[in-house]
Amino acid sequence: MGSTDVVTVRGLRKAYGNRVVVDGLDLDVPAGEIVGLLGANGAGKTTTVECVQGLRKPDGGALRVLGFDPVSEAGRLRPHLGSQLQESGLPDRLRVGEAVSLFGSPRGGSDGSALLDQFGLGARRRSAFATLSGGERQRLFLVLALLNKPRLVILDELTTGLDPAARRGVWAAMRQLNEGGTTVLLVTHEVDEAQALCDRVIVMRSGRVLDAGAPADLVNRHAAVATVQFTLPPGSPAGLLDELGRLDGVSGVGRDGPLVTVRGHRRIVAHVGAALVRWSSVPDDLSVRVPSLEDAMIELIGGQS
Repeated sequence: MGSTDVVTVRGLRKAYGNRVVVDGLDLDVPAGEIVGLLGANGAGKTTTVECVQGLRKPDGGALRVLGFDPVSEAGRLRPHLGSQLQESGLPDRLRVGEAVSLFGSPRGGSDGSALLDQFGLGARRRSAFATLSGGERQRLFLVLALLNKPRLVILDELTTGLDPAARRGVWAAMRQLNEGGTTVLLVTHEVDEAQALCDRVIVMRSGRVLDAGAPADLVNRHAAVATVQFTLPPGSPAGLLDELGRLDGVSGVGRDGPLVTVRGHRRIVAHVGAALVRWSSVPDDLSVRVPSLEDAMIELIGGQS
């Protein structure tokens, strides 16, 4: 375990009957980072974070969370941990303001009223839980997770049910929270969310880690091919295509009539643009497709049995 690791998991195993959900998992979450757990349904993500929080007892392996064993030292861990779970609920008649008072620490933490305002729930303080929309409930659970200024926040499907504007607002809040020193472990199916927020992502399948690293590193390893297409301007020099084929990172140049397609590493985008300007052959319709974390995920998960 590194001295700056907030979460360390070694050989985690959890089964339900004969069905193994987490199978010898190793996992590290460094302090001060936003780390995303990615994978298809059934990959073991939610079970993993439930074990990390002490909500489920592992069948095997060793876990340390903020220096504590989440099973035997759950009471000591809980004040330092905030969580928003995929399946959460509150009594139907409980009012939003009452929930904030109930979950707030008597020692003081974040300003509950300010958090409600920040997440667009200020006007709903006196509203009963049963009257909240799905998106409002999701935002309330996030407020409750942040109330006591936790050192580690675990979020499972953070923006489910939120409209695009609310989703971006939650992203901004997560960045602000992280900049204040809180470590975030984020479980998500939204690859664009992971790419936008996470310092590092961990891709799981069948209870095991397939790969881990910064989003850009995973893209480079599993989906580095970019494509640049354009219509060759009339009067372009005869040697232009040959030069494009010799550029650093280019793996191939194809032509279908006037349409030219250049493929290669992501860095070819800059090189192709510079070459076209140098040869005074700047097209009007140049388009670029740069690989994303989603492409890497498809390649990585699809390529594993």
